[in-house]
Amino acid sequence: MNPTDVAFSSALDQARLIRSGEISPLELTQVYLDRIAQHNDRLGAYITVAAERAISTAKEQTEQWHQGDRSTLPPFFGVPMPIKDLAPVAGLPCMRGLAALRDRVAEYTPAHIQAIEGAGFNLLGKTSTSELGSMPFTEPMGLPTARNPWNLDYTPGGSSGGAAAAVAAGLAPLAHGSDGGGSVRGPAGCCGLVGFKPSRGRISQAPEGEHLMGLATPGPLARTVQDAAALLDVMSGYVVGDPYWLPNPEISFLEQLDHELPPLNIAVATEIPNWPIHPDCQAGVQHTAKHLEQLGHHLGVGCPDFSGLEAPF
Repeated sequence: MNPTDVAFSSALDQARLIRSGEISPLELTQVYLDRIAQHNDRLGAYITVAAERAISTAKEQTEQWHQGDRSTLPPFFGVPMPIKDLAPVAGLPCMRGLAALRDRVAEYTPAHIQAIEGAGFNLLGKTSTSELGSMPFTEPMGLPTARNPWNLDYTPGGSSGGAAAAVAAGLAPLAHGSDGGGSVRGPAGCCGLVGFKPSRGRISQAPEGEHLMGLATPGPLARTVQDAAALLDVMSGYVVGDPYWLPNPEISFLEQLDHELPPLNIAVATEIPNWPIHPDCQAGVQHTAKHLEQLGHHLGVGCPDFSGLEAPF
């Protein structure tokens, strides 16, 4: 595989390539660092590139890969990925989209990111976000603007805009994001990715407790449903002291993709009162609805009246 094909392959495929010996963790990490060096100045996807840390980890993983039993390695051993800069990672800057915090270095790593590292992922750096994750675009004052890889004149969305831009441009196979009012789902829509906001209590926020009464939660961004489900499996889990939590599913989210769904009742709306909707987006929804109907699901029509929620949100 050439470097571009490797960069745009799924994280699950990359993990298999490493286990089979077709590529080493160091070689894979270098593929992404080279692409970041080539493209990030235009895209603004990464606010911090942890190249030395990533290379050091990749060298350790490659040595372990040569010496150990590969069947005992964690599932994503050697696969690189970034963390959204709303979440701290010990030893790396954590600006949360604020230029005033440019020199602030995090002193701890949250439980769900420890789980990401425990699964074998190698952290490439931190991706750009809007100020405190508060905007549906990623243009923090005093810091680089994140741009959409499909068209640099457009936004990748927000607040996980840097994460979405990185995945869509092949600067990462998948990415950590977070979502309160659409901060994973919006960038996924803008960049043609899979973005998923988990339910409150699915992913621990320890040691920080909770965010906005659980409205905000970490979530995955990926190019495939399989990768998004696998990353959700990695991040999920209760930590003692969490204010609320969900029981673990009987089977993993990734395994559930192999189970046939019963017919579902799905509401379909191509219009939202008082919101302009682009015809291309409406056509996309209609195409998806037709496909769902062909799969045997039952479609309903209409959109709830959200007008009473706008002001309090």
